[in-house]
Amino acid sequence: MAGVFDIDLETEDVSEEEDVCNYSNPEPEHVQTEEVELTSDSVNRDSERVGPDCFELLTVLGKGAYGKVFQVRKVQGSQTGKIFAMKVLKKAKIVRNAKDTAHTRAEREILETVRHPFIVDLLYAFQTGGKLYLILECLSGGELFMQLEKEGIFMEDTACFYLGEITLALGHLHSNGIIYRDLKPENIMLDHHGHIKLTDFGLCKESIHDGSVTHTFCGTIEYMAPEILTRSGHNRSVDWWSLGALMYDMMTGSPPFTAENRKKTIDKILKCKINLPPYLTIDARDLIKKLLKKNSAQRLGSGKADCADIQKHPFFRHIEWEELLNRKMEPPYKPQLLSDEDVSQFDSRFTRQTPVDSPDDARLSHSAELAFAGFTYVAPSVLESLKEGFSFEPRTRHVRRHSPRTPISPLTFSAAGPFKSGLDADVFPPPVAPPTSPPVVPTENGAASRPIKTPARNKKQNGLRS
Repeated sequence: MAGVFDIDLETEDVSEEEDVCNYSNPEPEHVQTEEVELTSDSVNRDSERVGPDCFELLTVLGKGAYGKVFQVRKVQGSQTGKIFAMKVLKKAKIVRNAKDTAHTRAEREILETVRHPFIVDLLYAFQTGGKLYLILECLSGGELFMQLEKEGIFMEDTACFYLGEITLALGHLHSNGIIYRDLKPENIMLDHHGHIKLTDFGLCKESIHDGSVTHTFCGTIEYMAPEILTRSGHNRSVDWWSLGALMYDMMTGSPPFTAENRKKTIDKILKCKINLPPYLTIDARDLIKKLLKKNSAQRLGSGKADCADIQKHPFFRHIEWEELLNRKMEPPYKPQLLSDEDVSQFDSRFTRQTPVDSPDDARLSHSAELAFAGFTYVAPSVLESLKEGFSFEPRTRHVRRHSPRTPISPLTFSAAGPFKSGLDADVFPPPVAPPTSPPVVPTENGAASRPIKTPARNKKQNGLRS
């Protein structure tokens, strides 16, 4: 689970809707009024108080430079007995780099405000003197990467299902002015039913609407669009390039452009034509070509319709989008789990470790602490379960093996974020080559049966931060 469940720490803003006063019927002058100071305690007195003691550590799911991810059980308050994933981050390490702090803040804000069936849910966030705690739904199906590693490649109907759910998730982010920028199998997890959930929002960029561009150099090389590499300015269409690279990866066994080092990989992305294996169907080939257009203006999904144009492509002709969004379509794979605590889908290098949350003895300066103001959070869904007996109703707001696929930071190629590893040109081993003309059995519509499985895959490390 290295690299998943990263979050930001944003101070909650008061919206105009919440800050409206009634001036049409002012109080008569003779009426006495009571002044009440609006503090965290007075406003949130009915909210659940959560802290480390509310959770029992069960298993280590991931570990990185800034902390750990645990599987935990809630032992106090609302949802007692339920299993979650708890990410623990060390403040002292985050505040060393202003960019890391900013990305953590941005991710926390995104996961609080964006709710979607195919995006991981944030349930609680709290802090102690030296640590940040993030409580998210536990995605017990593990990373999609693990399924690809087991299968080698996906058949077209399997790839179509996952790509459809991912398309809806990306489209929802885009509709909120957010670009994702680090789409890859390692950042896509499966819930216990087998549906996908996007995780790791540390490289997202907010407030990118029609006509807006940003120039940050970040992502994971093998899935990065040409316009990010050339720093010519990019927008949400970079996510559709990454979707095309992911589709190619799913159906051939490796990303479309790989080489023995970073520079050669970048050269291939910028200069080389895509090599499509002959066993791909006509529709699959056409969609990959249209998503991997080097000119972003010609790329499918780059127009105002965004994901709607991709949904109309013949590759998805068998998808009922409303049913898919409502999770009514049966996933191609359902994780075989014995219980809610089953961690068999995670890397045993982590799960066999003794779960220990080290003592919190770090103390930050006052100015450093201000960076984490407003971090505490309880999801509206949790508050709903607590409101019985209260008149206040809250407003609902809209690790496995390390891989050589290392994401990039615009500031330094060795920058590390939470559960990130630094990038080094020498860490790239020879890539797994796409299968060359594996034996297939043609069908009536030109499709083919599953090709021979590819060798074991190489896992990409998480994207580097800007």
